[in-house]
Amino acid sequence: MGLPVLSALARMSTRYRWIVVGVWLVLIVGALLGSRAIGGTFNNDLTLAGTDSQAAYDTLREQFPELAGDGMQAIVHSADAGEPVTSPALRAAVEDAVATVAALDGVAAARSPYGPPQPMVSEDGMTAMVTIQFTERAKDIPVETVTEAQAAFEGVRDAGGQVEFGGPAAQAESGPSGGEAFGLLAAALVLLLVFGSLFAMLVTLLTALMALGIGLASISMLASSVTIGTSGPIVAAMIGLGVGIDYALLIVTRHREGMSRGLAPNESIAAAMTTAGRSVLVAGATVIIAILSLYAIGIPFVSSLGLASAIVVSATMLASVTLLPALLAIFGRNLDRVRVRKIGKKTPATTDAAGRVAAGQPESSPASGWRGWVGGIQRRRWVAAFAAVLVLAILALPLLSLRLGTADGGSQAADTTQRKAYDLIVDGFGAGWAGPLLVTVDFGDDSTPAENQAASAELHAELAATDGVSAVTPPRLGEDGATALYTVIPTSSPDDAATETLVHDLRDTVLPEAAPGAAAHVGGATATSIDLADTLLAQIGWFILVVVVLAFIVLLIEFRAPFIAAMAVVMNLFAVGAAYGPVVAVFQWGWWPAELLGVVPGPVESFVPVMLFAVLFGLSTDYTVFLLSRVKEELARTGDPNRAVRDGLAATARVILAAASVMVVVFGSFILNDQRTVTMFGFGLAMAIAVYALVVMLVLVPALLAIAGRAAWGRTKRRSSAEPEPALAPAPEPALAPEPVPAPLFGR
Repeated sequence: MGLPVLSALARMSTRYRWIVVGVWLVLIVGALLGSRAIGGTFNNDLTLAGTDSQAAYDTLREQFPELAGDGMQAIVHSADAGEPVTSPALRAAVEDAVATVAALDGVAAARSPYGPPQPMVSEDGMTAMVTIQFTERAKDIPVETVTEAQAAFEGVRDAGGQVEFGGPAAQAESGPSGGEAFGLLAAALVLLLVFGSLFAMLVTLLTALMALGIGLASISMLASSVTIGTSGPIVAAMIGLGVGIDYALLIVTRHREGMSRGLAPNESIAAAMTTAGRSVLVAGATVIIAILSLYAIGIPFVSSLGLASAIVVSATMLASVTLLPALLAIFGRNLDRVRVRKIGKKTPATTDAAGRVAAGQPESSPASGWRGWVGGIQRRRWVAAFAAVLVLAILALPLLSLRLGTADGGSQAADTTQRKAYDLIVDGFGAGWAGPLLVTVDFGDDSTPAENQAASAELHAELAATDGVSAVTPPRLGEDGATALYTVIPTSSPDDAATETLVHDLRDTVLPEAAPGAAAHVGGATATSIDLADTLLAQIGWFILVVVVLAFIVLLIEFRAPFIAAMAVVMNLFAVGAAYGPVVAVFQWGWWPAELLGVVPGPVESFVPVMLFAVLFGLSTDYTVFLLSRVKEELARTGDPNRAVRDGLAATARVILAAASVMVVVFGSFILNDQRTVTMFGFGLAMAIAVYALVVMLVLVPALLAIAGRAAWGRTKRRSSAEPEPALAPAPEPALAPEPVPAPLFGR
């Protein structure tokens, strides 16, 4: 969107301010009503076309239709230490519950833990496992069906039993944890400190929240036709809230700077839109491009998470260039009427020979401090660049041991029924029972039923003798008599590296050797998670290349300087690596503050690295574009690249640090969420933004620009003394808290 378009959009939004606000109110009310009327549910669909686990599922659906749906385990534990689950009262209650569940619509089978073919009662007699099989996959099972199935076990609890639920169908949706409210409050406090103005803070938050509301309502409506994971709306809210506040902060800061120089409010808004507004659109477009590039991976579950985030970011961008200017115009000169702090005395405004007004600056302006900082980096450019790269490399080191996977029930929050069920399964039966493998083997149509039975029995013995296998159920022949189904119980937990090794051994060695010529597949939820990790690892290189190339093109169009675009892309790669390292150290290794956060060590969730890469690559562009755009303005004014960097960083450093602080507290608040994936995202995003602002923006960027000099910007030349200066020279330091000019409230 070019400068004339932004300027025209700003004039329209300021002129028809109340109409614009009214339209946004209508939009958010309509979106909320639409969400309530046609909003869908969020669930995890890990369907992976072309994988071995999907082939196993297709075989189940064809030959064992009653087993093609997902399951749920009801784990019954005797609350009375002296009374086992086989006691008459507790057994009767369990049998009644099983009969009730089996009669429900949508339930294919419910197996009693006491009967054949294999009793599922622990050796100590204190725990029993009821297996419930639904007719549909977890994403398609009505919530009411799962609720009714779980409610059927109330009689077991009345009889003195503890009942917990696990398995794919038991994964309930998780909403906000409540920590997000603390993050929003912290962001409001940061904005108050930055602006020193109540109204400026309210305008910023209101813009972000309005956009977030419309974005989330749109995602809910989209979920009725597109499967979006349970973490989708939460991750989208995290990203939308962070960038929404950030974008508004950048524009409001530039607007207040313009007013501090004597511009009328509407003129200042137009100037802010053509500068900071342009930076916001470039940064937002990069975020959206990076996130939507997830479609290049070809996994619907991952792509839908990216789509949800892109919708919220799009709403945020639209609000930043329409709603925000309208709100700023409504407050006019009264934006700073209500103060929460005072600023230092300002030098009087002056007028230059051309009659341009230059605003006075606080006598103790910190701009000189930032100029001194940049000057020191420019003098020691190579040392500064090396130190910054060394810090980023050290942070990224744990990435070398990254292991992708899907955390099992043992990584759930301690108070969830899934975690309690997992612990009871591990204690009563062994870790492998929490994630059984389903093996399907099609012996072909050429064999007789007798030969198939003999071959299936031999294969059963081979599977049982395989290292890493705890138990194997007897083979069950399908409708065609040529397909056998085995349930293989590993000795290790679902997210253990040993289980991944077992799955690959079964596929690559055991099954081909034990059943040569047969079509054998390994499926189940655990195998699907392993296939997800393998698929993402195979595609992540192409994905990174696509994002990097597209981002480079966007930045090249914006700055028309290949070095600047390449530098921004490389710095973003460094920032992403610096985020991956701490994520691996905390969530995979269990280093501090894992225990403080309640994190159980396990693999990094398979889709987190690609999502983090897409989001971080876009978000880090915000600060890059904002800073380099200001440096480019200064370069056009002075023609001196070193001075332009000093003045540009002095004018934006406080704003960048404030924006980064807002993002860190917003993302950090999501660490308190119960979902491990959301906690991982919040931690990784907060860490990356902090490192990017402090190390990359304040050290590495000025050092690299000093090393490159004038060549960084391509064809540049000093402005001749005969050439006129721009109509308004930027002040050295953005006026984050200009003195208020009395005017009627809500005036022009």
